[in-house]
Amino acid sequence: MGSHISTAEVSSADTPAPSSGESTRQTHGIDLAVVLPTFNERKNVGEILSRLENVLRGLTWEVIFVDDDSPDGTADLVRYHAQRDPRVRLVHRVGRRGLASACIEGIMASSSDFVAIMDADLQHDETILPRMLDLLQIESLDVVVGTRNAAGGSMGQFSSRRVFLSRLGEKISQAVCHCKISDPMSGFFLLNRAFFMENVHELQGGGFKILVDVVSSSKRPVRVGEVGYSFRNRVHGDSKLDFNAAIEYLFLIINKVTGGLVPTRFAVFSLVGATGLIIHLACLSLLMLVFHRTFLVSQIAATIVAMTGNFFLNNLITYRDRKLRGVRLFTGVLSFWLACSFGAWANVTFARAILLSGAPWFLAGLAGVVISSVWNYSMTSLFTWQMPQRRRKHTAVTTFEAVPTPTKGSQ
Repeated sequence: MGSHISTAEVSSADTPAPSSGESTRQTHGIDLAVVLPTFNERKNVGEILSRLENVLRGLTWEVIFVDDDSPDGTADLVRYHAQRDPRVRLVHRVGRRGLASACIEGIMASSSDFVAIMDADLQHDETILPRMLDLLQIESLDVVVGTRNAAGGSMGQFSSRRVFLSRLGEKISQAVCHCKISDPMSGFFLLNRAFFMENVHELQGGGFKILVDVVSSSKRPVRVGEVGYSFRNRVHGDSKLDFNAAIEYLFLIINKVTGGLVPTRFAVFSLVGATGLIIHLACLSLLMLVFHRTFLVSQIAATIVAMTGNFFLNNLITYRDRKLRGVRLFTGVLSFWLACSFGAWANVTFARAILLSGAPWFLAGLAGVVISSVWNYSMTSLFTWQMPQRRRKHTAVTTFEAVPTPTKGSQ
């Protein structure tokens, strides 16, 4: 992007140099790698580097920024620091976003046996990192979680709404986590790389709650430790927690509950379809009982209303990453109606054939629903919410910033 790097952003305090007692990664192993997923965190880059320099003295460490092509030039500033300090690295991702996948790529980019995940927004207390590392090593744990809900921990100045949502998320998380964690929603934790590699192929990799993904993917009991900390207020930038974050979390839970056997998007598509059934029955009842329309007219109107409602819900939730806008919203509705109309015909025809073959009526009905659901999902994925060609081209593009080789003057 070629963003200008101001003097204020690269002051001496913001550009830590390796101290004389610290070895570079080329001569010794790395005691700790810190992975920081970023999106529009430019104003926090210098401060987080300075804080890590202060708290990790005596350790050989590296920090890996995984930036999702921030428009504010976060990657440019990180690149500037990386050219001057071999402990600073950059993974610059182009064409995709997501905190969980960013964390996974950051961990994979490090050779350290111990990796910490934390936010770059300064809300996590970096001063507890040495305690977390000591606890992990001394007790041979898999994961140590920085928790807001144990001794020494606090939600800080969270609003009552945020506290409620966090508590609700924790209750839901406990259903899939294979261990007892007081703060499964935490985005601040340190893990043993060997444990991560045991489970990396089972990770769903979506959403914002990577900790739940990691621990729920384990096939064995997870050895967990906790260190309390007080959650800080954000100074710069905006929170990334929004409606889409909640939907991503729902996707993750569904994936883990079903053991990955049912595609998450299909599961959500089916849930939306169930909502459509409720809308259909409500509309049918209203037209027949209140407005006294004929069954045929009421059924047709209810079907159109339900399909339209399903379309907009799927556009908002199921296919939020391919959301249709403008003219494509109108053409999308038409293609959705067409696909689902044929799906309804297939439902009735197939169910009737199953019934006539001697199967119980409820099995015939269930078979019809399955056929129409699979059909509707397949056709709408291909034609209504097909991935645009230009997006397809960029989906798998990732730029790894080369780590500068330290010179004598930098050591």
